[in-house]
Amino acid sequence: MMQRLFFIASLLFSVCAKAELTIEITQGIASSIPISVVPFQTVSSQSSGDVLDDVIRNDLERSGHFSVLSPEDMLSHPHTEDDLYFRDWRLLKQEYVVMGVVTELATGQFQVRYQLFDVFNERELLTQTLTGTQQQIRDVAHRISDAIYEQLTGIRGAFSTKIAYVTTNPQRTRFNLSIADSDGAREKIILTSKYSIFSPSWAPDGKRIAYVMLEDAGSRVYLQDITTGKKELISANRGLNSAPAFSPDGNKLAVTLSKDGNPEIYVVDLNTRKWQRITNHYGIDTEPNWMPDGKHIIFTSGRSGNPQIYRKNLETGYIERLTFEGHYNARARLAQDGRFLVLVHQAKAGGDFHIASLDLTRGLLQILSSGTYLDESPSVSPNGVMVMYAAKHNKRSILAAVSVDGDVKFLVPSKSGDVREPAWGPYPN
Repeated sequence: MMQRLFFIASLLFSVCAKAELTIEITQGIASSIPISVVPFQTVSSQSSGDVLDDVIRNDLERSGHFSVLSPEDMLSHPHTEDDLYFRDWRLLKQEYVVMGVVTELATGQFQVRYQLFDVFNERELLTQTLTGTQQQIRDVAHRISDAIYEQLTGIRGAFSTKIAYVTTNPQRTRFNLSIADSDGAREKIILTSKYSIFSPSWAPDGKRIAYVMLEDAGSRVYLQDITTGKKELISANRGLNSAPAFSPDGNKLAVTLSKDGNPEIYVVDLNTRKWQRITNHYGIDTEPNWMPDGKHIIFTSGRSGNPQIYRKNLETGYIERLTFEGHYNARARLAQDGRFLVLVHQAKAGGDFHIASLDLTRGLLQILSSGTYLDESPSVSPNGVMVMYAAKHNKRSILAAVSVDGDVKFLVPSKSGDVREPAWGPYPN
């Protein structure tokens, strides 16, 4: 498998100077698709074109599925189909070419028209015209990347999504809950606290985040509006309040409470504030996550002696064990289609913790992560292609990501302090 190492410093532009995360691709697939994104022509007083095509290149490159040609290595920079000579791109062994024109409108907005061409068949595959404000440059670029990715792979792109994560200073006296683009740019701190923050969980509409804060009086579960910053206390019961997880419709929240003595799974209706106890066992039950049908919950339980993953049917009450391989399996998170889950796996007592996937149809478990240690907190992209997780690397707490087939890997370190507790957001509305 071809190994590659890139440090993408160009992720940081003037419109996102405060971004705290960078991407370091450490492994891509051997059969990556050769593609060229020609520098967009800008008919404008703004430098929108430079930002647009740079973001698109970086999006496609970090997916691991594409090998993106540097503009300096191109034989020409065409902007119209009449200027596109396919033989030049065949000489460069390129399979696809993207080009575009950015025009400034009288309203102050910009308009971009881009085209995707198949080099060997000499035909246009995709064309689209998008409009946005200067503040939406990166949003438009991510949308273009999503469309190209879907056209060439058949899988919906997730470049337009957001990630949430927790950062802390070296002294661990300040904790920030932040959101950013999926490439780490445009970081926005939505909460700063002297208390530790854990387990951020996105609402399906992408407008709210639930999380745990470890205060002086104990752990608390909060729900916060991302736009307004309004914070709402959901659970402050005696004992443990942890691991919030939204139901697929966003109307309920599953949490772990120990108010009755033992950690168990409960569900609260966010409209009526009525609580329902879901598990009842002397073993610890924690870390709930909903199946896409909203009728099942998976969770971690110590009822077999060591932590393993279980699934409960909320209608029948039937509970089944899902993991049997390994000493420790915990913190399971489902792909949106429900075909597989990702989890923290320890093969034997005293061994390393890695991120693994479990095919729920075939029951096959595959180790995904490598090159890091103390891997934890996996979160799946909404298209089910990538898994982001927290890990230790060179004695620092960082985020890392791996494709669900294990072929693509990259690191996402913070520029200041430690970063952990990633949560991949839903598709934008």
